[in-house]
Amino acid sequence: MAAEIRGRLKIQVSSFRERHGFPPTLAVVLIGADAPSAVYLNQIVRSCRSTGVSGQVIEIGPRVTTALIQRRIEELNMDPMVSGIIVQMPLPSRIPLRAVIEAIDPGKDVDGLHPANAGLLTLGYEGFLPATAHATVEILKRSGYALEGLDAVVIGRSNVVGRPASLLLQREHCTVTMCHRRTRDLPGHVRRADLVVVAAGAPGLVTGAMLRPGALVVDVGINVVDGRIVGDVDFESARLVAAAITPVPGGVGPLTNAILLEHLLAAARAQHEDAGQGAHAPGTGRPRARATSAA
Repeated sequence: MAAEIRGRLKIQVSSFRERHGFPPTLAVVLIGADAPSAVYLNQIVRSCRSTGVSGQVIEIGPRVTTALIQRRIEELNMDPMVSGIIVQMPLPSRIPLRAVIEAIDPGKDVDGLHPANAGLLTLGYEGFLPATAHATVEILKRSGYALEGLDAVVIGRSNVVGRPASLLLQREHCTVTMCHRRTRDLPGHVRRADLVVVAAGAPGLVTGAMLRPGALVVDVGINVVDGRIVGDVDFESARLVAAAITPVPGGVGPLTNAILLEHLLAAARAQHEDAGQGAHAPGTGRPRARATSAA
């Protein structure tokens, strides 16, 4: 799936470059060092190279102040060569997430975390979607599964995956139960589900014994355990019960990266092709991308 998207993007990025003289550029702001973040960052950089997109890694030391991070992001907002900005998570605990996310121009917020884009998602309007949540639903649809009417359990309530994935599954007419690591009788909720999406950041949280036979399982977890990358699902036991399951690594991750670059190209087109038509980001006067919100 990711290869198909990248192949199409490579052609579209080449066309954009011929028209404007430069490729879309993704700026990745990395604050401090976190093992899962480093894994994701390397995957993004590889995806950029394979499609002709320019990827910039903006490394900021862990002792930096919130004000300095905001100033650096504002510089990227104002840079016409930068089409999209993402900030790698998690941030150092002393840095307020809200202060950093709200500093990003909504028109360059290709991972859909700014309150403006989150609000559009909640209302069902067009805007940038969180790429991982988008990929979570897209991998099911592209695999040919009918989602309408399914009982779905989403484990994890983050604004990056859990909450937006729940909203997108509701758009597909699933009945969604939101759970997390403090949910009472989590195995009971999981056992009733036709579809289980796990994004809790807890390795081995869901086992095969918890699953309903024939369930669909999407594992979004990225954890480093004893030097290995593992998900939130115990893959070996779950694969014996599930009708289909995404592996970690190699499942949602590659599709997330490809979809993120789709968002980036949409942002670049809006900023450089729609600028003369007055399409601006709310409250900024800068061009605002009009990415589709359909998963």
